[in-house]
Amino acid sequence: EVHLVESGGGSVQAGGSLTLNCTASESLDDHTLSWFRQAPGDECELVSRLTIDGTTHYAGSVKGRFTISRDNAENTVYLQMSNLNPEDTAVYYCSTDEVTARAGDCDSPYGDWGQGTQVTVSS
Repeated sequence: EVHLVESGGGSVQAGGSLTLNCTASESLDDHTLSWFRQAPGDECELVSRLTIDGTTHYAGSVKGRFTISRDNAENTVYLQMSNLNPEDTAVYYCSTDEVTARAGDCDSPYGDWGQGTQVTVSS
């Protein structure tokens, strides 16, 4: 089991930027890494995914605004978020889940999950 810890969340105004970090307890070299988010009353949705070979996937709503990257030497995956809008407000989770796109909650059995970090965007 990989222990994941997210950080970097916070409150920003619309148009602002944040970078989320997810640090793992072990090497991430052999893991596909994903960022999910869940807003109150909504399902857990995949935001971005980065495969072992460097292929990236982004949800349509964040494409062009968010960038996922990894630093294997630091066992860390990042999510750079720019031009944020209030619809981006959610708890963001990193995970080694590489199959889920949408779920009731961000705790699927298909990978390990962090505890989440809150992102709040005000208009």
